[in-house]
Amino acid sequence: MLNNIGLPGLLLIAVVVLVLFGRGKISSLMGEVGKGITAFKKGVSDGSKELEDDEKAEEARDVTPENEKDKV
Repeated sequence: MLNNIGLPGLLLIAVVVLVLFGRGKISSLMGEVGKGITAFKKGVSDGSKELEDDEKAEEARDVTPENEKDKV
């Protein structure tokens, strides 16, 4: 169904949305979308940094030589 829309259909939808919501509402909505995307990227970045820190911490904790690990 969506494969048959084409460029004229998309332009018509954009004009209808612009008329219904107005320029101010759409610009504020796009600003909120931008803030959401930025927050998502920051969260992903923080999560990957946290995983890297956990891996480094795990390596730092285990300082027992290999030949003495089985002597527990």
